[in-house]
Amino acid sequence: MKRPLIFCLLLPLLLATGCWHSKKKPKEITAVATDVEEGFKQRWMEKRTGELLAQGLRIDIARQQAIDEFRARYSYTRAADK
Repeated sequence: MKRPLIFCLLLPLLLATGCWHSKKKPKEITAVATDVEEGFKQRWMEKRTGELLAQGLRIDIARQQAIDEFRARYSYTRAADK
């Protein structure tokens, strides 16, 4: 008899746990994700541009090629659209 009562009392608590732990609003979460993607893009672009410069490409061509490669590889990110 105690089991169903405990189950009935805990069920709503278990279903609502996701709301209790997250204090951030969806817009704040999206902003954080965008910042992370932008940081990744910047680091990736610097590294790839350096590799292309080491191969002897001019800086303007190396940057454009790095941009094109980033967009091709990471097209699913928001950072690739910029």
